[in-house]
Amino acid sequence: MTSLQLPVGFQFAGVRCGLKSASDRPDVALILSDVPAVAAGVYTQNLVVAAPVVLCRSRTPLETVRAVVVNSGNANACTGQRGQQDAQQMCRLTASALQRQMTGQSVTEQQVLVMSTGVIGRFLPMEKVSRGIEQAAVELAQGETAFLRAAEGILTTDQGRKVTTRSCQLGSRLIRLAGMAKGAGMIGPNMATMLCCVVTDAPLAVMQAQRLLRDAANLSFNNISVEGHTSTNDSMLLLANGMAGGQQLTGDEEQVFAEHLQAMCIELAKQIPADGEGAAHLIEVRVVGADSSSDARQIAVEIARSNLVKCAVRGGDPNWGRIVSAAGYAGAEFDPQQVDLKVNGIELFRRGEPVSFDARQASQAIRQSFDTIIELSVGSGSGTCTHWTSDLGVEYVRFNSEYTT
Repeated sequence: MTSLQLPVGFQFAGVRCGLKSASDRPDVALILSDVPAVAAGVYTQNLVVAAPVVLCRSRTPLETVRAVVVNSGNANACTGQRGQQDAQQMCRLTASALQRQMTGQSVTEQQVLVMSTGVIGRFLPMEKVSRGIEQAAVELAQGETAFLRAAEGILTTDQGRKVTTRSCQLGSRLIRLAGMAKGAGMIGPNMATMLCCVVTDAPLAVMQAQRLLRDAANLSFNNISVEGHTSTNDSMLLLANGMAGGQQLTGDEEQVFAEHLQAMCIELAKQIPADGEGAAHLIEVRVVGADSSSDARQIAVEIARSNLVKCAVRGGDPNWGRIVSAAGYAGAEFDPQQVDLKVNGIELFRRGEPVSFDARQASQAIRQSFDTIIELSVGSGSGTCTHWTSDLGVEYVRFNSEYTT
């Protein structure tokens, strides 16, 4: 991995407190801004939400956040009043631990946000969590090693860390962004089963940050799936501490920043289905020519969540009928006689009719590449959407049939 260019004014830690008894990975992560930061958030659209989601929704957007504490191994979801109390307690514990480490600085529990991920329906072992938070506060540090350790602390079934950084020169200012995410299974659009935290030293206003984050999420984490299961805990946070200096980003500078934020979120989002439990292919579904972007998205999502399409890709089967039929029942209007389809650049279907192609070559094009690109044109409209998903194999079934045992 190349050296990570991290934003100014953030510290990180990742420690193990025993929430994941079968793993030696860190299971508590802590992110600290050296100064109060603007914070924005987007969250799951599931009606059943975890206690940390309720808490963060009530606090964001906010101008004075100092820290985000994350635990993995336990979702603190469907845990009732005790779960709410435990989420609040995590914020209190974090504020108190930081106070002890930062002489002369004040941190309140209202300045702390919390995220959790893991098994649903189990109470947090708060004695372990408390020890983990205390240790994380002691180990907070700047730099790549600490950042990567924190990125490990938010993982559950992931095979490895999901991180990325970007920078952009805006006049005399160098603006940096860094993001960490987790997610591999229980992934459905709006959002996916994932956590993500993006930190930046850009100066942003609170509602500006919320708008930029929502736009970035719609282009990235709202366009990924594994099996279409929308989680109770999906959370994406943006912290902007303004330590790059200068006035709030506006005009062209805001646009450049937005493009970098969106590109970074897409990069992070794609890492999730690429790490789909047991996945052998990352599938990119590109739909163009729809009457609207919402129609294109409807079609792309339906193709992406089709188990028949997923299995075809897994087996290297250029079964165009599964793709075209999934588009047809998506509920968006289009003329079937205008449909064109390519898979990994090989044309399989044109103007509503199959075309002659080398099935062996098409199969090899799928089998020999981790990335499978499905390009579907449904007309001449302006609506487009790109959605990412994973294939489906026996490993996924095995893993998820044994997840809590």
